[in-house]
Amino acid sequence: MGITIPIPEPLAGDLESWRASFGDPLAAVVPPHITLITTTPASDWDATIDHVRAVARQQRPFEVRLRSTGSFRPVSPVVFLNLVEGFDECVDLHAKLQSGPLERDLDFPFHPHVTVAHDVSEAGMDAAVEELHAFEASFEVRSMGLYEHVPSGLWKLREELHFGQVADGSETAAG
Repeated sequence: MGITIPIPEPLAGDLESWRASFGDPLAAVVPPHITLITTTPASDWDATIDHVRAVARQQRPFEVRLRSTGSFRPVSPVVFLNLVEGFDECVDLHAKLQSGPLERDLDFPFHPHVTVAHDVSEAGMDAAVEELHAFEASFEVRSMGLYEHVPSGLWKLREELHFGQVADGSETAAG
């Protein structure tokens, strides 16, 4: 399973187009997002869903502002957009989610970002860095998606969890 923050339209469509222009083969398959929990085995779906819902109930909406690019090269062939606002909120949300049934050791420290080029040529990654250097956009984060990795290799949205709400959509008491 995995948990992501969706990028809203029309920004998502713009980022998908950019990603495709850099030669990224996953541009049309993987919607733009911020990963909170990367591929993690879930041995108990009920406990996992209960945990993720509890975290979502306690989370308040927050603003994300993207600006310019960064890269994980040479460790990983990824160019991304930097979170200059919302970074700390994503790190905190990740820490809350990465506990209980989702607790595990990670290979790398968590670094929230929006991928714009992955597994593309060096020229494609260089183009992404150059063309999106002055990029800036912002949006409000009000939910996260819980995904299941299905046998076809794709990700299937199991549940969208709106912050500050219980599973039936009603709001929790302010605290």
